[in-house]
Amino acid sequence: MAFQGSLAELHLPDIIQLISVSGKTGVFQLVDGVHRGQIYLHDGKIVHAELEDASGEEAVYALAIWSQGEFKFEAGVATELRTISKSNTNLLMEAARRLDEWRVLSKKIPSTDLIPEFVVPESREGQINLNTSEWLILSKIDGRRSIKGIAAASGLSVFDAAKILYGLIATGLIRVRDASGAASGSTPSARPAARPAPAGPPPHPEPAAQATGIPPELLNKLNRVRETCVAQLGAVGESVVNKHYQKARAELERGAGSEAIEEAITQIARAASILKGPALTETLLEHLKSLR
Repeated sequence: MAFQGSLAELHLPDIIQLISVSGKTGVFQLVDGVHRGQIYLHDGKIVHAELEDASGEEAVYALAIWSQGEFKFEAGVATELRTISKSNTNLLMEAARRLDEWRVLSKKIPSTDLIPEFVVPESREGQINLNTSEWLILSKIDGRRSIKGIAAASGLSVFDAAKILYGLIATGLIRVRDASGAASGSTPSARPAARPAPAGPPPHPEPAAQATGIPPELLNKLNRVRETCVAQLGAVGESVVNKHYQKARAELERGAGSEAIEEAITQIARAASILKGPALTETLLEHLKSLR
């Protein structure tokens, strides 16, 4: 019997880990509207993936960060293709890292279906220095190709092309629009570039927070932990911090004590070690000492 459900309720990386532990061979069928992808496992290990024009690792990275759509795992379905050699752990860690970066990129690139075009400034002073990759991307902009099309024409992944375009947009050299000519930001139906997850809670507790039953000193401590962690880890680690903040807050609302906050700190520190390395993790823990 097939194992299936909604990606809005179950995150694909968690589902993959669950299936891989059982050592099963089969395929994940992933569907979101007209978009379809597959991830094949052999004895629990990811060996091949496909998503539209992408295959292998890039397809896994794109699929693993979908936040909506449907999945179905069909056991016993095998493939002879072997496009992936990395371990499941390394693949999913990289997918998590890219999701963090997409949260930043999506502020200027809300969809990879948008079309980059050159900006003609009224006046510009000074010299513009571009690297080889930026020149490569600029050479593919023709007012018709989408970001996905430019990535394909440049021989780059959509993720790498989007990172370069983000910098060019930030410097004012280009802008993005949809196919109708509307500038980015005016098309609410545009497909998200890499499925950025909903933004985390606001930086400060809302007034109604005091009505949750959480002791004020614990809520204040948890908020200070989050603010300290975000300040140290930056945008790349913000989603991880917010994830564990929300979990700890839910535990506090259920009557847990300071151990919920300690667990959040432990989990954030583990993630920080992966994202930023041991040195920054030690610095982070040093800053948190006064709060523990």
